[in-house]
Amino acid sequence: MLKRFTVAVSQSHTLPTTSATLSALASTAQEAALQGIDLLLFPEAYLGGYPRTCNFGAAVGSRSDEGREQFLQYFHSAVDLGDTPRGAGDDWVERKLELVKGHDHRGDGTREELEKVATETGVFLVIGLVERAGGSLYCAVVYVCPREGCVGKRRKVMPTGSERLIWAQGSPSTLKAVTTTIQGVKLTLAAAICWENYMPLLRYSLYSQNVNLYLAPTADARDTWLPLMRTIACESRAYVLSANQCVRRKHLPSWVQSSASENAKSSSASQGTPKRVHNSAPAKAEETQQFKISSLDQGNISKTPEPTPGDKAHGVISPSPLHLGDTPSDSDSRTDSPVQQRKGRRRSSNLMPMPDNHFLALPGDSAVDESEENAPADDGDDELVCRGGSCIIGPTGDVLKGPLWDVEDGGLLIARDIDFEDCERGRLDLDVAGSYSRNDAFELRVAGLDLNPPP
Repeated sequence: MLKRFTVAVSQSHTLPTTSATLSALASTAQEAALQGIDLLLFPEAYLGGYPRTCNFGAAVGSRSDEGREQFLQYFHSAVDLGDTPRGAGDDWVERKLELVKGHDHRGDGTREELEKVATETGVFLVIGLVERAGGSLYCAVVYVCPREGCVGKRRKVMPTGSERLIWAQGSPSTLKAVTTTIQGVKLTLAAAICWENYMPLLRYSLYSQNVNLYLAPTADARDTWLPLMRTIACESRAYVLSANQCVRRKHLPSWVQSSASENAKSSSASQGTPKRVHNSAPAKAEETQQFKISSLDQGNISKTPEPTPGDKAHGVISPSPLHLGDTPSDSDSRTDSPVQQRKGRRRSSNLMPMPDNHFLALPGDSAVDESEENAPADDGDDELVCRGGSCIIGPTGDVLKGPLWDVEDGGLLIARDIDFEDCERGRLDLDVAGSYSRNDAFELRVAGLDLNPPP
């Protein structure tokens, strides 16, 4: 029997209220069901929100009253799933925790709402959210099965940078993989959130549990993210799904925007208004031209463009994300070639031509981009503060879908009829937690976590 089904990631951004975001999530799940999607991943902190650009009034040695008010607003936007601050694990999953007298559930009802959406649509949902437990917030992921409800939840063990001010550290025991069966395919799935994916030992703890579906909800839209996802897929011999939000400044909560406005005024007053720098036009997904990877080992890419093979595409990578429906052109590339970068520029005396289309910059007046002088000023509200970059990767590192750039309306990346036996085929030459592990010499232990594959 073929081991195939359809997966997708949703590049959805958080809406102004939790109830509005839940409603949008339900609509996206309904659309996914209509498109025959079996499993759908949402971005990091989709419920509760990722407070990008907000500093919460904090500096080393001081916190402001305004920052505390911002944290209050953020605290209220988080969801309460009825778990304990330490995390009750299986007792939470199996609803064994004590109920408040007169209530039939714990928390604010979000868990029950998510289970209802999964049941009604038949879609297995994996959702990034900000969870409120006791007096702390946790960045978390919840796994919601359409048959069994919530079958697992985990909390980010290592918030990054300023996230540590607002998010507590989750228990490593929550790195436990979950198992389910979809369309007759047995899945072992687990999630690493954002920069947890840069933690080699954490990744290995998931590999050790023999995952064949690796989930990476994130807030990272850097160019370095896609190579990381490809590396993880190649290491794990698992399918990798990564979902990020595409966010404009106007999408941020009002309490974040007011903080950013005050910071900008302060910076402008003390330093003067900096000259606006116009970059090349941002690229937009999806694929309209693709190049076939002729050899995974050699990394050779044929130079002959092929037509997009549709949602059943395997083993292809788009050299650059292009505008939806557009034909390829120089202006569509996300990263221009040296020749393209020189178009529309007046060469000043400080640029010395060098071989291979390179220029040597010498002291003197810098080159002036003519398009900068004539370009209209950007509307600050429409400024992209996160470009997205969601993607789906095959178990040998091939890019199946994405990266999806600058699509902010809940765009779905869909990979249809993916063959999970490809995960086993890949183990011929690499099983980093088994035949390629030298477990007689190297050993990893994680507090409170059984690293053996689940039954």
